Amino acid sequence: MTLVLRYAARSDRGLVRANNEDSVYAGARLLALADGMGGHAAGEVASQLVIAALAHLDDDEPGGDLLSQLDTAVREGNSAIAAHVEADPELEGMGTTLTAILFAGNRLGLVHIGDSRGYLLRDGELTQITKDDTFVQTLVDEGRITAEEAHSHPQRSLIMRALTGHEVEPTLIMREARAGDRYLLCSDGLSDPVSHDTILEALQIPDVAESADRLIELALRGGGPDNVTVVVADVVDYDYGQTQPILAGAVSGDDDQVAPPNTSAGRASAFNPRRNEAKRVVPQAEEPPPPPRSRRRMFLAAALVVLVVLAGLAVGREIVRSNFYVSDHDGVVSIMRGVPGSFLGYSLQEPYRQGCLTALNQLTLISPGQDPRDCDLFRVADLKPSEQQQVISGLPTGSEDEAIDQISQLARDSLLPVCPPPAPPRPTTTTAPHSPAPTNSPGLPNVPRTSGERTAAPETPRTVPPPPPSPSPTGTSPAPASPAPAAPGTPPSPAPPAPGTPPAPPPPAPPTVTALPPPPPEPGVTCREVA
Repeated sequence: MTLVLRYAARSDRGLVRANNEDSVYAGARLLALADGMGGHAAGEVASQLVIAALAHLDDDEPGGDLLSQLDTAVREGNSAIAAHVEADPELEGMGTTLTAILFAGNRLGLVHIGDSRGYLLRDGELTQITKDDTFVQTLVDEGRITAEEAHSHPQRSLIMRALTGHEVEPTLIMREARAGDRYLLCSDGLSDPVSHDTILEALQIPDVAESADRLIELALRGGGPDNVTVVVADVVDYDYGQTQPILAGAVSGDDDQVAPPNTSAGRASAFNPRRNEAKRVVPQAEEPPPPPRSRRRMFLAAALVVLVVLAGLAVGREIVRSNFYVSDHDGVVSIMRGVPGSFLGYSLQEPYRQGCLTALNQLTLISPGQDPRDCDLFRVADLKPSEQQQVISGLPTGSEDEAIDQISQLARDSLLPVCPPPAPPRPTTTTAPHSPAPTNSPGLPNVPRTSGERTAAPETPRTVPPPPPSPSPTGTSPAPASPAPAAPGTPPSPAPPAPGTPPAPPPPAPPTVTALPPPPPEPGVTCREVA
């Protein structure tokens, strides 16, 4: 006897949500459903990452330890979420639930975390085989509320455990598979608005595809408050089963939705354009499958590419964030984290530290936006003009310590002197006009002076007669001496003025040179201003 799976999967965004954050995979060996959370497209990313990490289990030959294979794949998916959050910190808080079954003949392994559910329909009895990781379930376990009260409790959606990139231990269970068993995996978009008994009725429809369609319809008739996703799978005794995997929800990349039912919520949703049929992948007819599994391999290759790209983004972001350099940020000399430039419109750098100068020109580093106390921001205008342009262009990148050395050297060697304080205004003084002392004109009588004023008597010039000529020993008048001949190359001396000729005027005095005042200080060019 060979046990195989016959399965169908459906997913719908519901009547309230703008997008579908659920992802589902159904294959010959693997059934997996993930309900993403986090909003702004983050939830659907988380669910896709986890489903992609599990998908290869469907193509591998089943081994002896199914739970170990499931546990390893779940941890890989959780690590992929962590890497994605590291690459984009704004996605912090995104996560996903997971309920998955790995099938191998008469054995199957079950992994579960969150509030998605797994059910088993055996011999007409429907049993929930997973336990919700929710706050209200802990209240039920403690006997504080009943299961019926939990169904309408206001905190019923509060999840205690999920895959968010942080360390977590999923629930792992081994079960026995029997021919005739029917398994249901569903998100809370089905289990919240649809009762246990109504789910049982829909699961009693023989065809798995029709049963899945009915479950989606019931959830939408209940108001469709959330994304709703289901996987219905039968364990059958056949020589062959389905091998073509089914993808639905966010992981499929298709946004077709089930038409709203005839309810008030459905009529409100009708204002948004939607398809008229449920998003579905019709299961293959029960005939021997072709040997190649091209679609499955294509999906696995695409999933591998996604994981490699995400890993590359994470590594690239880590490399970028480990670089530091000194540059201008809003006019302040700052240490930037990252590399200069942008990628696809996103800046590749962010301010990490800003320089601040004390009254003694000692450099301190503060965080961007921090109120500077006991120091003034180290502005680019405080540097010499040659260094200003270098800082504006950005100094070479390196480690954080190298960037600190660069900004410290700038503060030590390249600061402009402090601008002197402005000179106080000079007081305005009035000078009395100077009256010249009266003088006596030649030939006029002396003008009497006021008492107390001392005057000097005019001095009469004395004339000294020239000495008489010495008598010559011969008794004759001496002949005038002839001038000595001038030495060769000596310029002739000027002839003495003739008697009665007025003396020549003195040579003009050299011009007086007045020094110009120094130029006024210019902040940012010759000096720097301080508060």
